[in-house]
This record gives sequence, C-alpha cells and structure tokens, in this order.
Amino acid sequence: MGFMGDGSTLLETGRFVRTETEEGTEGTGVAQSAAAEDTETALTDAVAVAEVFAEPDAEPAGDAELEARHRGPADKGDPGAMSVLGALLLRRGDLDGAEPYLRGATGEGDRAAANNLGVLLHQRGYPEEAAGWWRVAAVAGSAPAAHALGRYYRERGDEPAAEYWLRQAAESGHALGAYGLADLLEHRGDEGAERWLRAAAEQGHREAAYRLARALRRREPAEAEAWYRQAAARGHRRAALHLGTLLEARGELKEAGRWYLTSAKQGEARAACALGFLLRDAGDEDSAAAWWHRAAQDGDGNAANALGALHAARGETQTAEKWYRAAMDAGDHNGAYNLALLCAAQERTAQAEQFYRRAAYAGHREAANALAILLLQGGDAAGAEPWFSKAAEAGSVDAAFNLGILFASRDEDRTALKWYERAASAGHTDAALQVGIALVRDGEERAAERHLRCAAGGGSAEAAFRLASLLESLAPPPEPPALGEPVAAPRSESEEWYGRAAEQGHRRAQVRVGMLAAGRGDLGTAARWYREAAEAGSRNGAFNLGLLLAREGAEPEAALWWTRAAVAGHGRAALRLGLLAARHGDLTEAQKWCARAMELGPAEVSQRAAKLREALAEELSA
Repeated sequence: MGFMGDGSTLLETGRFVRTETEEGTEGTGVAQSAAAEDTETALTDAVAVAEVFAEPDAEPAGDAELEARHRGPADKGDPGAMSVLGALLLRRGDLDGAEPYLRGATGEGDRAAANNLGVLLHQRGYPEEAAGWWRVAAVAGSAPAAHALGRYYRERGDEPAAEYWLRQAAESGHALGAYGLADLLEHRGDEGAERWLRAAAEQGHREAAYRLARALRRREPAEAEAWYRQAAARGHRRAALHLGTLLEARGELKEAGRWYLTSAKQGEARAACALGFLLRDAGDEDSAAAWWHRAAQDGDGNAANALGALHAARGETQTAEKWYRAAMDAGDHNGAYNLALLCAAQERTAQAEQFYRRAAYAGHREAANALAILLLQGGDAAGAEPWFSKAAEAGSVDAAFNLGILFASRDEDRTALKWYERAASAGHTDAALQVGIALVRDGEERAAERHLRCAAGGGSAEAAFRLASLLESLAPPPEPPALGEPVAAPRSESEEWYGRAAEQGHRRAQVRVGMLAAGRGDLGTAARWYREAAEAGSRNGAFNLGLLLAREGAEPEAALWWTRAAVAGHGRAALRLGLLAARHGDLTEAQKWCARAMELGPAEVSQRAAKLREALAEELSA
C-alpha cells in the first residue's frame, strides 16, 4: 500500500493567505495618520465660524477669497475674523502666520481658535501646551477639541481620561470622536464599541463603516455588505477588497472584478492578487500574470506563489523557482512547500527536505506529511512518525491514513485502525476501505458495510468488489422458482457492485461478473468479462475463458488460455492441460502437466492429478 499525499502535484493557491484576524485596519491606531486627522479636527469649528460671515445666498467662497475677506477685520482685532484667518493659515501650513491670530482670538474667548491653537502647538511639538488649550475649548463645548484631548490622553495610556473626553465628543455628534471612542472600547473588549462605530459610520466615516462591516459579517451578512459598500464607495481599499470577496463567493464575478480593480488601483496587493485569480479562471493568463506581478512586487506572497505555479505549469522551472522563493521570503509557506515539490521532482532531495522542513515548522500540514514520506523513503521511520502525527493533528487526512499504514506495517493493528477511522471519518476513500476490511475480519459485517459503501461510492474498485462480496454473503439463499415462473432473476445489488468494480478494471470482479452471467446462460457476456480479466493477467479469468472456448469446440485456443493460467499458478488449468494432452496421446506432456497440477493444488486437484499421473505411468510402462 502506497503512502498518500506525497506532493506529486502543486498546491492550489487560494485567493487570500491571511485571515481577517491577521489584518491591520486603516487608521485604527491613535498615532496613525495623525497629521491628516489633526487638520480635519482643527478646521471643523473654524469653517462653521466662516459660514457665519458668508452672505446668505452667495456661492461658497474659496480659501483665497475667505482670507482676503477676513484679513482686514482680523488685523483690526475682530475675534471671529482672527479665528477664521488663523484656521485658514493653519490649513495652508503657515504656522508662523497663523499663531498670532489664533492666540488673539483665543484671548477673546473663541473656542474654535483655542482648539486650532492646540493643533498648531501639537504640530510644533508642544503636546502638553496643546492639551491645555484643547481642554479650554472642550470645556467651552468644542467637540473637536474634546476628541483631540481624548486622543492625547490615549497616547499617554490614560484610558479613563481618554474615554471621558472621547465620549464628550461622540455624544456631541462628532464622527471622529465616535470612532475614537469605538476604537478604545473595542480595544478593551467592550460590547458598546459597535454602537459608536455605527454612529461614526452613519456620519460618513469610512473606516468606521469598514470595521462595522467586519463586526457584522457573520451575524448580519446583508447589513455588513451594505457597510462594506459604503466604505468602498468612499475610497476604502480594504472594504472594496472584502466586498469583491463577498460578490465572488456569490458568483457575481463581473461586479467582484470591478471592486477588486478599484482596490488594486488604490494599492491593495491582495486585491490585485484576487483579480489575477479571476482573470486566470476566465482564461486570461497574461492579464492574471500582470496583476500577480504587481501584487508580488508589493510583497504579496500569495501572488508570488501563483506566479510560480503559472510558470511551473508552463515548464519554466527556473522562473517558477524564483517566484516560489519570493513567496517564501514574503512569509507564504505555500511557496516553501511548492519549492520543495519542485526540488523533489528534479531529484534535489536534500533541498526538498530543507524546504519541506521550513514549511512544516511553520505549520504547513501537507509539507509535514510530505517530509514524513521523504524520511520514510530514506529509511528513517522513527523520524517520519512525528511529522505524520503533527500533520494529522493539524488536520491532514492523508497523514492520518499514512499513520494507519505505518502502524499496520508494525502489526499494531488497533492503533492503525484508530488512524484509519479518523481519516475515513473525513472522507478518505482508501482509509474507509481499510476500516471496512478490518471490520469484516472482526465479524462486524453491518458496520463494515457502511464503510465499504463510503469507499465504493468514493470510487474505490476494491471497495466495490468487497462490498459486493459482503452483500452476496449476507443475502439469503434464493428460493426455488415456482412452477411456470421464469428462471432468470433480476440483478441483485451485489451484482451491481461487482459490475461497477469490473468496469473500473478490477480483475476478480470481472471474473465474478462473468460467472454470474454464465450462470444465467449469457455466455457472450461471460466470455467478454473472462477475456478482459485474462488479458489483464487474471489466471481465473484465463481458466474460465478456456472452459467456455472448450465448450464451444475451440480447444486449441482454450489450451492457450489454460497454459497462461497454469504458468501463473492455476492448478485446475494444469490438470485440464494434462487431460487434454492425454486425450491427444501425448503422455509425456500429460505427465508434465499432472506434476504441475499436483504441485499447485488445491488438495482435490492434487489427488486427481496424482491418479492420472499413475495411470499415465502404467500406460507408458505397458
């Protein structure tokens, strides 16, 4: 019995390597994208003040026009104008120009200016002074300042203070505050996080929409998809990636491809990789390779592995090896496994073992199984067993089956049966066959039948034959037909299984089907199956075919098939040849075949051959 799963084919790469639990999220960290977030926080109140000074029905003014409009009043000490002008200069990056206006407006009690002064000081590297002005603005009711203050405390590890100020901002309807509070609560495992993610998402916060979708994806998949769509529409590349995945799983490949393309163009390597798989499945290998190449260059190991498989399938082994190495270096363990397969195919055994080990130590179960087979083939059974066990415990069905073979070879049948049963429960056809054989041996026919049916249904010709034999042995003997009834009986289930095994080339099943057909008087069908079995090397098939041919008067051809059977060890065929030679007067030839029949048996044949040989000896000596 051969060992299974020895890595004879390339591992099929999937769309994604990393799971969602391994992903980062865009903008979830407190310090991530700080400058952009600060700018948004800084300008929120200032723009509102600017709108107070706009004409009721005028078109929205640009920054240059606003600056020109407010510079005069600001220089004259107007607090509102100083606040707006300071905010505009801050947004432009003119910190030196903005600071005097913001300080002037702050001195007059303008809360937006206090908030923006805090932003300016934070950018200059004075976080403590910035926090002081944010506190002034937050106490005065500025939600952006409360948010900034919450972030300030979180960066310093003061979570109670951070939660207090972020909650103030969130409860004031501030989207960034709601998102910051949700992030803090989620970090602590607080169930209230989802409420604030929803609040931020409903105000258009794309990262909140993405994370809300992730939180809902198993519980409320339809709602999760809607939030993925909202985030993707706002330019969130990972949301576009996951939306594409959902659509692909539903078979909506065209729309999935559009979202993958959107995400890939925004720089998401995994989307480029997934797009490559879609294109490959559509038959466009060249475009698939282009997107895989782009993703691989961005460090996506799965894409590099896919490129390796593509070149390997084309016979370009050097290029394939280059990409498998790139995949391995990017942390894709399938790359190491496939590199090992490539080396094994080129009989670079030492390198194959090295790469199998690398993938196996990283938890690649099929690599562990292949490594164990490699060690076993090298005579290291003791070294192979732990790797088989590791692979089996990790869920490799082939490894569980291989452990069964290993223990059976040591005559540890109970342990072998345990592993066979484990593999069989996972649908392993050959393992189910071995369990069925063991149960038949132990007299548990009904339990054996269940396993043999599984194996036979899985395509095992041997299981189909053994199932047919079992069903035949369990069937009650047929009742004699009543007078006037036809003698021919319908095909039994056991005969159906014999037929299925015979069609798959099982020689013993072919002989049995031939015998059943002969019993019904269908000699043409019987001869066809006997001949098929005989030509495949079955000595019983050759003997039975000889009987049919002899009955039809074709003795010379019958003798040819009996000779083939007798040479292969069939005692009855040898006896038939002895009788045939004696009838034709070739007594020496007849004695030779009688001696062969006596040697081969069984006992009844040996006795008849001995008697015939004695008679031939008397005839020769007379």
